[in-house]
Amino acid sequence: MPKQTGGFKEQSLAERQTAAANAKKAALERFRASTAANNPAVAARKAARSAGAAERTAAKQAREVEKAERKVRDSKLAEQAAQAAEQAAQAAAEKLASELKEQAARDVALQAEQKAARDARYAARKARKR
Repeated sequence: MPKQTGGFKEQSLAERQTAAANAKKAALERFRASTAANNPAVAARKAARSAGAAERTAAKQAREVEKAERKVRDSKLAEQAAQAAEQAAQAAAEKLASELKEQAARDVALQAEQKAARDARYAARKARKR
């Protein structure tokens, strides 16, 4: 029979969980120590991030101001275009009205001329019959 030695003792579940939690805490503390606020590289990165955020915020505000100005400018242009279109429509209506008046006057003159010519032919026909 082989001789048994004192050998390896298997850990219980609670012991394994405790060991894992302690290892996790130790790793977290090592990580915190390596990225502490007194680390100049971390501080520089943080400052760069905050500066970048400030620049983005300023640029966004500038874009919003420009957008508002563009909106005001576009509304003024649209108002001017509407006024110009209204004036053009009024001028076109006036021109059409004057053309219609002129056409009506020409039609009246033409009808009077045609009536005079018709009356002259009728009178000539009557004169020939007498």
